[in-house]
Amino acid sequence: MTAILYAVEAADLHAHLFRVTLTVPQPAAQQTVSLPVWIPGSYLVREFAKNLQNLQARQGRRSAAIHQRDKCTWAIACKPDQALVLSYEVYALDNSVRTAWLDSQRGFFNGTSLCLRVHGQEAQPHQLQLQAVKGQADWQAATGLTPVKTDPHGFGLYQAADYDELVDCPVELGHFWSGCFVACGIPHRFVVAGALPSWDGDRLLADTQKICEAEIRFWHGTGSKGGGKAPHTNYLFMLNAVHEGYGGLEHRNSTALICNRADLPRQTSPHTNEGYTTLLGLISHEYFHTWNVKQLRPDAFSRYDYTQENYTQLLWFFEGFTSYYDDLLLRRAGLIDDATYLKLLGKTIAQVQQTPGRHVQTVAQASFDAWVKYYRQDENTPNATVSYYTKGSLVALCLDLTLRNEFKAEGHRLDAVMRGLWKRCKAGPMREQDLLDELQALTGRSWQAQIQAWVHSTTDLPLRELLAGQGIEVSAELASMAQRLGLRVSEAGGSVQIKGVLRGSAAEAAGLAAGDEWLGLDVGASPAAHAQGGSWRLNKLDDLPALLGKEHRLVALVSRDKRLLRLPLKVPEQASSWKLAMRPGREKGWPSA
Repeated sequence: MTAILYAVEAADLHAHLFRVTLTVPQPAAQQTVSLPVWIPGSYLVREFAKNLQNLQARQGRRSAAIHQRDKCTWAIACKPDQALVLSYEVYALDNSVRTAWLDSQRGFFNGTSLCLRVHGQEAQPHQLQLQAVKGQADWQAATGLTPVKTDPHGFGLYQAADYDELVDCPVELGHFWSGCFVACGIPHRFVVAGALPSWDGDRLLADTQKICEAEIRFWHGTGSKGGGKAPHTNYLFMLNAVHEGYGGLEHRNSTALICNRADLPRQTSPHTNEGYTTLLGLISHEYFHTWNVKQLRPDAFSRYDYTQENYTQLLWFFEGFTSYYDDLLLRRAGLIDDATYLKLLGKTIAQVQQTPGRHVQTVAQASFDAWVKYYRQDENTPNATVSYYTKGSLVALCLDLTLRNEFKAEGHRLDAVMRGLWKRCKAGPMREQDLLDELQALTGRSWQAQIQAWVHSTTDLPLRELLAGQGIEVSAELASMAQRLGLRVSEAGGSVQIKGVLRGSAAEAAGLAAGDEWLGLDVGASPAAHAQGGSWRLNKLDDLPALLGKEHRLVALVSRDKRLLRLPLKVPEQASSWKLAMRPGREKGWPSA
């Protein structure tokens, strides 16, 4: 069977244009093509067709008529016995992991942004021809696709079994650093673009290897090398280091990552800073997705519909449980210690506790609403929604600690549940009932009540008592001023801009609103107190304790729509967040084992 062929050329680096030539050997009489409106793993309709231009069609020397049916779909009048050739350009200037980018320094694209889907022929073999970039002799190409015939720089012909595989293997182009390692018998490659000269590639490779080995053995056991049972035979990490940015997107045998340059390890410093720990957590998260969402996936994702939203209530499991294991497996891989892990966990708990929306929206509803709420956040988001990442990870924590508190045997842990689901669903579609069935099969009792309370209601999770059962002490530490007041702010250049006001907070009671600029304050609530405490310019919120002294009342001077408002505000005397620590003399166990 002749493959559908996409020839991709970096046509104009300064205009940021890719040129694509699509050859369909055996088109239908009215051949329909379309560009996806979203990319799996990022649940928002992004309208990739907005960047497609200059679409033309021909058969031999004859032009073929094109009729646009909707925002992203075209029909071409064809002679079925003659190959159809489409050519078009795609504008690429989105420096994220989700779409496409092209300039004089670097190129990157996901197939969902560049590759039109040939309707009715999605299951046929697809090929990608990456053309060398003119005038850029030192550029390379990297992708998770299977090479057929490529040059030493990686340009040439690649093969995909079908359209899904084609668009699930992004491509990195440019002059990038490259390194390799083997984890449990599986070859892995890491390419990094944009790094500073002093960064430590050897350390990144060594640490990533530990993560990959820990996760392969998590899913497939410690016997032999474990890699023979993994769903991938090779893997590619693509990291774009920028001045400011963070994110990742999982694919079947690769992942696209973005991080701050400053977060990369440095040859001059053996210490692990907070930014590098965050990067390792991101690597761990996206690699875990190789099993949990790319293979074991929601029933609604059994076959992607690229034309519209694909709804599921299970993102709390696929994203949340992955978020639970990303840092936990860093601990098990020896890349962080217990204290660092508990600090990261405490941060997650604080994020959920400081979200009033957890009492408005269940985490199952948050999963379903990802398309219109999670990826379209505004000033009211924390008041109306809860993150299926953070609360989902705490649901996983509750399940794991409940299992550990009730059953002392190693086989009765959340690890065993995940491996059981992998076998039960045969690395395919999963329903919530499958999780319930696996839990009951493992423990001999129903878990319906827990899942109902933790996933389908807005009651708070029983974190404190479950952590105590594992010897984790919870103490209170003073929250930041923004947390005490219930504010989300942006502080730059001596200006305090209010981005959000939390429901039920002191700031809301005072009448502060998103969009306000907090200019200054009068200390105290009365003119006499003002005279004693004075009036002050406010440069940052953390200056308030020094300005207030023992006083808890003030009048905030706020600019709103060019009007100056004076808003009386009472600062709460007590507000705290959780601090987690090991109980002295505690035996070794969770989270290190």
